[in-house]
Amino acid sequence: RSPAPLGLPDDDPIIGKTGTIGIPEFGTAFTRQMLVDTQPEEFDTLVRLSGFSHGTDVWLGNAKDIILGGTASVKETIGCRDDIMLYLISKGMEPKLAFKFMEAVRKGSIHRGRPWPEGIVEQMKDLDVPDWYIESCRKIQYLFPKAHAVAYVMMAFRIAWFKVHYPLAYYSCYFYRRRDSFDAVLMTRGIETVRRKLNAIKNDENASKKDEDTYTTLEAVYEFYLRGFDFAPMDIYKSKASHFVIEGNRLIPPFIAIAGLGETAAGDLEKCGGGGEGSFISVEELMGACPKVSKTNIEQLKELGALGAMPDTSQMSLF
Repeated sequence: RSPAPLGLPDDDPIIGKTGTIGIPEFGTAFTRQMLVDTQPEEFDTLVRLSGFSHGTDVWLGNAKDIILGGTASVKETIGCRDDIMLYLISKGMEPKLAFKFMEAVRKGSIHRGRPWPEGIVEQMKDLDVPDWYIESCRKIQYLFPKAHAVAYVMMAFRIAWFKVHYPLAYYSCYFYRRRDSFDAVLMTRGIETVRRKLNAIKNDENASKKDEDTYTTLEAVYEFYLRGFDFAPMDIYKSKASHFVIEGNRLIPPFIAIAGLGETAAGDLEKCGGGGEGSFISVEELMGACPKVSKTNIEQLKELGALGAMPDTSQMSLF
């Protein structure tokens, strides 16, 4: 309901009013707004929100209007398939008929204009099922199964726990999962650089799919900085091929975070650097030991400070 447990304000224009950036099920702009609209306090509500987001015509133009209009609470609306059957049975409907109607709604048969189960509308009215509920059923094209929603929310809950209590472990794993869109040159230059790039992509009407993927990763990087964490310079002896290394209050980026450097070359660099600090006396020697790493990649490593004060050649001047 708030980013406060992360030590963040709830008025940041990028973070917003939730702390769920990077959390499965609840990390997109769409689902974060859903959290703001519903203000969930219970696990059951999160399960319904999962149903809303995975269903078709369940939230927009349907449950959202019902909830924000004050017609009903989140708990009274339809989130998953099971909600219909259990609700109708609780109202007194015969279980077999309640199941038959649930199946018709969740498949979208009612929405497509196929006949309702015989006598179902009359029976719902006799059982005091409100008109808004019947109309909500009519709009639904697809409903998510509750068992799937529960499994997804349990997973999200576990990951969110790590985000709060073991943040560096969380971010190291999250950035690893997003490594294809993690650009070390861009993302390790501080929060202001990240903020400018976020705004640039957001204001670009022609933003590409790659830009959108970068934006998603940048949001988490921005939050990472805002929580007081930082990136250590990439290091030829400490960095891994694709995993982020925790060092104190910082993360050391992997070699794969260099644009244009593939997994094979990244693995080659990790293997070469495994001998420990001082294994190479020059860039020339490093390139000889890592033939899969291009000159361009070497220049990028220099720019990122990964080579420290390593000289270019092994030649020594006597004077």
